[in-house]
Amino acid sequence: MRYQMPRTPQPGVGTHMLSSLTRHFSDDAQWAALRTTAAFSARALLSVAIALFLAFSFQLQSPMSSVTTVMIVANPTVGALVSKSVWRVIGTIIGASISVGLMAVFVQSPALYFMGLSATVGLACMAATFLRLFRAYAAVLTGYTIVIISAPAFDDPDGIFLSAMSRLSAVVVGIVTTAAVFMVTSPRRSDTLFVQIHGLFRDTVSYILAFHQGYTNVPAQNPDALPGSTFRALPTNFHDSRAAMLARIGRLSDAVEYAATDNYDISVREREIRAGLARLSGIVASYHPHTITASDTEQDRMVHAEIVSMLQFLMDRTADRTLESCWMEGCARIRHTRDLMIAQARETHSPQSLLFLDDIQDLLGQIETALQDLSRRGSAGRRLRLQPYLEWPTALRNGARGMLITMSACLIWYVLHWTAAPTMMLYVVAAASLLSTLPSASRAAGLMAAGTALGVPAGLLCHTYLLPQIDGYPLLWLSLCIMLLPGIWLQFHPKFGVGGFGYGVFSTVMLQVNNPIHYYNDISLLNGWMALLMGCIMLVLSFRVILPPNHRLDAARLVTSLTRSLRRLALSGRRQGREWLVWENLQLQKVLRLAMRLSFFARAAMIHEYIDAALATLSLGRLVERIRMLAASPDITGAQQVAIYDALDTFSELAHNPLLTAAGLRRAAGVLCPPDAITLRPPAQVEAMACLMQAARIIQDIPGFLDQRGPLQWAEDYPAAHRPPLAAVRTESG
Repeated sequence: MRYQMPRTPQPGVGTHMLSSLTRHFSDDAQWAALRTTAAFSARALLSVAIALFLAFSFQLQSPMSSVTTVMIVANPTVGALVSKSVWRVIGTIIGASISVGLMAVFVQSPALYFMGLSATVGLACMAATFLRLFRAYAAVLTGYTIVIISAPAFDDPDGIFLSAMSRLSAVVVGIVTTAAVFMVTSPRRSDTLFVQIHGLFRDTVSYILAFHQGYTNVPAQNPDALPGSTFRALPTNFHDSRAAMLARIGRLSDAVEYAATDNYDISVREREIRAGLARLSGIVASYHPHTITASDTEQDRMVHAEIVSMLQFLMDRTADRTLESCWMEGCARIRHTRDLMIAQARETHSPQSLLFLDDIQDLLGQIETALQDLSRRGSAGRRLRLQPYLEWPTALRNGARGMLITMSACLIWYVLHWTAAPTMMLYVVAAASLLSTLPSASRAAGLMAAGTALGVPAGLLCHTYLLPQIDGYPLLWLSLCIMLLPGIWLQFHPKFGVGGFGYGVFSTVMLQVNNPIHYYNDISLLNGWMALLMGCIMLVLSFRVILPPNHRLDAARLVTSLTRSLRRLALSGRRQGREWLVWENLQLQKVLRLAMRLSFFARAAMIHEYIDAALATLSLGRLVERIRMLAASPDITGAQQVAIYDALDTFSELAHNPLLTAAGLRRAAGVLCPPDAITLRPPAQVEAMACLMQAARIIQDIPGFLDQRGPLQWAEDYPAAHRPPLAAVRTESG
């Protein structure tokens, strides 16, 4: 007998599950997330129970449509649910009207009907790409409703109106039920959102405070920067914290818009709050490497110390008080610091320090205005109407995908006479419309298709083991709960949320639960499941193979759009005034989309370079606006005003020869105030000179970003695409 050493027992699957559960219960954050997910799942399944019961009671033709509606409408935020529901009803009404109209016009011509349907779905996908938040669901439901109403009416066109009314009834039942359940069971407190706004303001102040405390002596060139870069780089943790802050502000802005739907306290201050949040995002975006323009002198260290003191004052005052109760003290302290910066600027003899002080004065003004917008009703932000950025190339691509996939499904139905083809059409139209609302439709297409495909084996198990055992409505609802729960639960997972949504929504289509319920036909079920799997394949082919995205080209278009907007701003001949925040917020949306596009193909160092350059264009636009304001000052002479406008006219060459524009700005700065005459000139001339020099410096640092022949503008296989990201393409003379 051979002697064996005893083995150390290895943890098995049960041990891992037990440790995972223990971790969930012991960690407060994970326990809170678990409770939120469980509460949402319980509300959604309760809504399913009531909606399906009412659909059976009202003798609706397709009771499962009410369940599908619940799965689409359900949202943890009550305001989002109400907004989503309202726009879903609007989209359903529009889709029903278009469906009846298309059937009436093309009832004798299937080919023309298919063309009209494909064009309508393509336009719906375009609109879903453009519209923000749950307004996009009006477009989604327009195309989706046309198919679900028209498909049953092809055999009997005269029944199209009754089909539309039945569909609308099922949708209304699902929406009203879900809204009632979530509004009764979900607490809605405006003070919770105000606490989040208060915390975000403090975190923004803390972010700026850490910047001045930790990055006052950043070297002119970080060792981690890309080779050949002329742009000042900062540590990676700075880029990560900035991206996290911008994302958090964006989420809170959406939450405010949702809450304004059903909360009076938020609705009366929605515009001011959203304007204040937009100003906070502008402040965070302003703190990029160009903010550090001061040299390490005694005067500059005193300036940093004063900024730190002012920010610490804001942190202390807002520690245990609301913004409404301390905004006057905070604004007074900010104005005091700003006056000190102005006094320091009048005494400085260093152009570099003057640029730094000029930046600080402008940023202090932003902080003061943001505090006013967030703390009181009737501030300047109420007169602003922020605009969404409309990305036409992406919308056109999604529209083409929607047209292509709809026409393909129609032709398969028409040529093969496949009885299950309407199910395939229903899926591809709904999925294509839903994907068009996402930032990256092609990336989510695979997850959506995978989630839907997983519904097939789940449906097989449900029909084999669960539904044959039922003898009443409670067991039917329990069977649906078992099938739908995985999809509902996975919607909270950031990686599998799209797949969970696809499973939860479209798994209801795979069940033959009609009114009344008949014995299940295996051949009919298999036919429908094959149609859904075919739809999944078509979805992936359309979004990822036939019309795949070109992320590099999309990023290049966004860069071109930033440069073009900056050029138009400089050449417009008028000031933006109060609308400046609208322009800045629009450009910031482009920057956030640029970061997402770059993440698909670029290295981290390259992404940091380009995002810093993109944010520098926002600072450049702010400088242009201030230069135009200073040009109207009485202290600016006629010759100096002509020099300023001539310098702004050189922005016409910004996309062709950025260094030529920088040279024009430097010449105008020399006309206004030579460096050796700073203390002898009026403040307006000195400030205008500082703005011109700062604008010239920014352009000199990022010529490759602004130039229409920069590295990003070339395809990956061209040698020019591998030049240093921000290096100049040509000299000043061209």
